[in-house]
Order: sequence, then C-alpha cells, then structure tokens
Amino acid sequence: MNLGRLLEFAAGRQPQAVAVVDGERRVTYGELLRDVFRLAGALRQLGVTRGDRIAALLRNRLEAVCLFWAAQVLGAVYAPLNPRMAQSGIQRCLTDVEPKLIFFDAWTENLVQRVQVEGKPLFVGVADPSAEEPAGGDVSYAELLQRGGEAAVWNCGEDDDIAVLLYTSGTTGLPKGVPRSHRNEYAATLAQIIQLRYQPGDSALAAMPLHHTMGLHTLLAMCMLNGKLVLAPDVRPAVSLDLVARERVSCLYLIPTLFNDLVKDPRAGSVDLSSVRKLGFAGAPMSEALVRDCQRLLQPEVFVNHYGSTEVYTYTTCPQVVEKPGCAGRPGIHQWLRLVVAKPLAGPDEEVAAGTVGQVIVHGSSAEAFRGYWNRPDLTRKVMRDGWYYTGDLGYFDDAGDLYLVGRMDEMVITGGEHVSPAQVEAVLLQHPLVQEAAVVGEPDDYWGQLVVAYVVARSTDLTAQALDQFCKSQWELAGAARPRKYVFVPELPKGPTGKVLRRELSRRYAGQANAAGPGTEPR
Repeated sequence: MNLGRLLEFAAGRQPQAVAVVDGERRVTYGELLRDVFRLAGALRQLGVTRGDRIAALLRNRLEAVCLFWAAQVLGAVYAPLNPRMAQSGIQRCLTDVEPKLIFFDAWTENLVQRVQVEGKPLFVGVADPSAEEPAGGDVSYAELLQRGGEAAVWNCGEDDDIAVLLYTSGTTGLPKGVPRSHRNEYAATLAQIIQLRYQPGDSALAAMPLHHTMGLHTLLAMCMLNGKLVLAPDVRPAVSLDLVARERVSCLYLIPTLFNDLVKDPRAGSVDLSSVRKLGFAGAPMSEALVRDCQRLLQPEVFVNHYGSTEVYTYTTCPQVVEKPGCAGRPGIHQWLRLVVAKPLAGPDEEVAAGTVGQVIVHGSSAEAFRGYWNRPDLTRKVMRDGWYYTGDLGYFDDAGDLYLVGRMDEMVITGGEHVSPAQVEAVLLQHPLVQEAAVVGEPDDYWGQLVVAYVVARSTDLTAQALDQFCKSQWELAGAARPRKYVFVPELPKGPTGKVLRRELSRRYAGQANAAGPGTEPR
C-alpha cells in the first residue's frame, strides 16, 4: 500500500467533501488531489524520484499537506523538521537527511539562510496567501504548481520503502532520524482510527505540528475517513477555541499541555465546544485534575490515553481515563509488550511480576515498528535487542493487567539508596490546588547522593515550600524518601516542542536563583 493511494481513494469517494481548512482557505478532496498531482509533476521535472529526500521547514499549512502527499505519490521521502529547533539542530538534521529540496516559509526563511547544506539542494520558498512579495529561494511554491500538470503522476514505492523521516525531539541528546515505511504509517493510522474510535466524516484539529508523529497520523486518519483536517498554525488557546467552534471539530488529539491551555483559557466556558466528542492525548501523562477539567468542560464520548513513540507509534491505549487516572492501559492492536528487570542489559525473558516496576519493551515485529535509526546503527543496536525495542520507560502492571508508568530509567532519582520516580512525586504535587505545574529531578548531594528537588509553577504567591512539604507528608501514597527536600518556585518549566518538560534544563536555567528552602536533610 503506497500512502499516496489513500488520497486518490478519498477523492474518488467524495471529491466535493472538504479535506483541509487553512485559515480562509478551504480545499475539497478533488481540489487537493489536483494540486498534489501538479506539485508531484513539477517535482519530477526537477529530478525527484523514488527514495529522494524532501526536507520541509514549514508551519502547519496547506502547502505542507500538499507536499507530504506529493512525496508519497513520487515514492520520495518526506522529511519534516521542527522549525523551533536550534540552528545547530537544524544543521545536523539537514546534513543527515541530504535532501534534494528544502521547503521553507517566511517564518523559517532567516533560519534556512544561515545553514550550510552539502549537495546543493534546491530551496523552495512558500509565501503566505496574503503576501504581496514573492517567496525567496531558488524557486517558489507557486511557480512549481504552475509548472506541473494535472495528470496522475506515480512512481510508487513498495510497502517497506521509507515514506517519512521523522526526527525525535532530542530531549536526551541530538535528534535522531526515525525512518517510517508506508507499511508502518498505514498500520499506525488504522490503529489510531480504531483505538480513538474515529468515524467517517469526523473532523480533527491539527494543532500538533505535522513534523510530529501525532500531527502526521491525524492528517492520515482524516484522509482515510474523508474527514476534515483543520490546520492550526498558531496554537494559542484562543485561536484553537475559535477554530473548534467555527469548524465544529469533533476530534482533539493533543499533548496534555495543549489540553491544559484550552480548558484553562478564560473564554473556554463561553465558546461553543459541543461538537467535540473524542479526546486523545499522548506524549506525557495527564494529571488527574486535568482529566477532571477536560471531562467537565468537553464531556467527551471517548477519552483515550495513547502511550507510544515515534519509533513504534502505539505501545498501549487506555480508554478508561476517568475511571483509572494515570493508567496507560493495555497493548495496542499490533503490539506485544513486556516488562523486564530495570537494568541496562536485561534480556527479554527477564520479566517482572505484576506490581513490580520494570522496563517496557515492545516486540519489533509490529507493523507499526521502525527497523532502525537513520544512519545510526550504533543507536539501533542499543535499543533493538533480540527482536525487542527497549523503550527506556519504567512501569508496572496492576492486578487487572493494565500498565502504569513511573518514569524513565535515566530519570530515576536514587536518594539514600532508595529509587524515586519523578512522575509519582509530580502527580502528588499536582493535586495541590495552588500548583499549576511541577517537575521533579535529582540533584547531587554529598550526603544522600541525590536530593529530590521539585520545580514548581505556582498559581499564587501564597504557596510556600513549608505548605507543600506538609501537603506531601499527608499523602499516604508518597513514601518518605520520595518527599522533595527542596522546592524551587519558577515562572515556567522549560519544554520541548511536544510539551515534554526538559528536566536537564531545569538546574541550568535556574542556577543561582533564590530557592525556597525545604526541609533539608532532616531524618526520614
């Protein structure tokens, strides 16, 4: 199955149905297919063929959607990059990709001009619809559309050919290229449709960027169902709320940070959000308080926690978010999952018993699973062993067989010989009514080895370290060793492009800041 055929099928079924909304631009499936063939024809004239890489530094916009589909039609590899990365990260990714073309828009033009790319790729500028000046670059997107014809242009790849090359956010190091085949993306999209219970004619807000696996699969899912994709290049909550109300969006698949922004916006209660019926979240845990807020405001029919990664996409899903807050659920329809002892070289047969924390591993035979990192066999050997993908995540199964996550192997705090899960401590802190956000890390200490340190974004200046310490003492589920020994009140937590907290940035960013003194090294 070549992914490009999915668009052709959708246009054949309902050519007049609205496929994409981008601001004031509304494009039907018939119109989208026409423009995709035009673009594919122009790209072929420029020598793009099967296996060539096309890099994109674009916001969520109609041209990015067309470029994705045109690449699939040609059997080329679509390589969208995060325009919010530092210049050094962009430079490394482009060197790694070796693209034949690089697409950029006004938002990324200055960044593109500063990078050096070998191989002399062609730079394609994408102008905003209202722009009076033509886009920069060697050629403009508008010129390419004029060059191409409307006839079908196919140079299809095989099922196992690479369709997209996605780069992970790099919170633990340099970004890594994850090649995803046509088979991977087809299987992952079917799984998303089934597990998030999408239906023909649904509409989805594309607030997650199209360089991220969540955004890309939202695009694919809507196409398979002749749904409407509503692009949100600006993720400010006011903009998203207006788009949901205006376009009668039925599906929201976002990271918890974006859900938090939506439900906490002062206008949320006065905007008509009654069209929203299905919620899915991924990328990070959702606090019990945020689950309640989403349930109260949106009253969804479907509310699913989706746990996965760029490498495999789905690990588990939990459709019982309200009944079992914090639960990651059970393996997805394509998955075989185990928990093994939490040591670096644990074998796949070293499974742990129910209730015992272990590392999550997923079998590599999944139709959703990648086959290895782009140009990084060393990293592939590290995470793929004996046919299993080692996620680095830690969790345990409850008595019902549902998975709960407690953190990552490289984030676990070891204090006084005790292992402390940052996620568990954060979940307790977030139950305090004056805590807006919290992140827990281990910081070096001569006596304890590491101190449990909580960085807190408070809702009020009335919140004190002493009050938080007393609150943690009152929570029976928090062991004494896990109670933070220091609290640092900060204006915001540093986050990556997908909303994950960059724990390694906390101490560096707030070094030297006056910290709120906690209980210090008192006996536990």
